[in-house]
Amino acid sequence: MSAQHLIVSLIFSGLTLYMMAILLQWLGPRLELEFRGFWTIIPKSTEPLIELMKRILPPMGPMDISPLAAVVAVYIVRLVIVGA
Repeated sequence: MSAQHLIVSLIFSGLTLYMMAILLQWLGPRLELEFRGFWTIIPKSTEPLIELMKRILPPMGPMDISPLAAVVAVYIVRLVIVGA
């Protein structure tokens, strides 16, 4: 395995984990999850992107789709950086 392939795999995996963390942050209250101890890293790392999406997207009533928009944005970044 070449160094370039390893770096691409690490970036791909890191961005995939970040998308999963965003979804976990979004579903956390519905699943009655409490982020304590080490797990406080999830809201700390995902909240800045979710807040940015809230500022960019127009108000959509009671539905907050900013976490889904954040996942789509990270997915697009992953496609651009890593390739299809």
